[in-house]
Amino acid sequence: MEHFLVKRLLAIIPTLVAISIIIFAILSLAPGDPLGEFASNPAITAEVRENIRKSLGLDQPAYIRYFKWFSSFIRGDMGYSFNSRSPVAELLWQRLPTTLLVVGSAYILGLLIAFPLGIISAIKRYSAIDQIITTIAFLGFSIPPFFTGLLFIIIFSVQLRWVPFIFNSTLQVTDWQSAIAQVKQSIMPISVLALYHAAILMRFMRSAVLDELPQEYVRTALSKGLSRFAVIKNHILRNALIPLVTLIALDVPAVFTGALVTEQVFRVPGIGALLIESIYRSDTPVVMAITFIYAILIVLFSLIADLVYAALDPRVKY
Repeated sequence: MEHFLVKRLLAIIPTLVAISIIIFAILSLAPGDPLGEFASNPAITAEVRENIRKSLGLDQPAYIRYFKWFSSFIRGDMGYSFNSRSPVAELLWQRLPTTLLVVGSAYILGLLIAFPLGIISAIKRYSAIDQIITTIAFLGFSIPPFFTGLLFIIIFSVQLRWVPFIFNSTLQVTDWQSAIAQVKQSIMPISVLALYHAAILMRFMRSAVLDELPQEYVRTALSKGLSRFAVIKNHILRNALIPLVTLIALDVPAVFTGALVTEQVFRVPGIGALLIESIYRSDTPVVMAITFIYAILIVLFSLIADLVYAALDPRVKY
């Protein structure tokens, strides 16, 4: 296993370097000018704009800008935002708690819903319960989150007026009243994301369990007198979780980088909203930092998933 881990870690380095080059090249070729907002300002002369461009390093060749950015990134310096002139790391740390609260809570809730319902749906195959769960799952991942979010806003905010439809980013939890207000404004974005994640995971869980139910080891365990619950818990689930681990490992990085559409719908000031704003403003350092961090998390969690396989199934050898 140590040999496998070393090989994978060594393979990660050129992979991330290649990803960083691709990200930088795409953003360098993308249309848009980070100083475009100054073009229509008569108070800022062409000479001043050129000086600003030089101070940001935009007058240098692309390959020099790439090496400067990459060498700074691996030292922990993500650079400065072109628009706010604030450190990119500081901007990310400001948005991360909100993203983890909304997106993280939604994903955990989705897992808690999907696992039992997926197992029940597989065990009760073709029954009325299975039909209901399957229909809900199909609706959950067929309807786009932005449409579900707008529907929730119309029903629960506009019509019933139970919860606010705009996330108040200035709210600070200092007492029970502010804590209740924080929960109320988080209910809808968390519910929308949880429904979407639960629907996807539920279908995969049902399919994985159905693949294991007709296997010979299941019939052998039942013939030995083990209860159906014990067979499912101790035997079927360990094998069924293997494809789920890959799916979860690829989904977890999204918890740290935010939900682009949902954060825009509910005006949640998370990292996803920051990414959209930075793309609109051609704020390249922020966009590069978020996308590259997402790539790093994808690669690392893929490695973690490979290591978890052996814990779930002893037949997996490295």
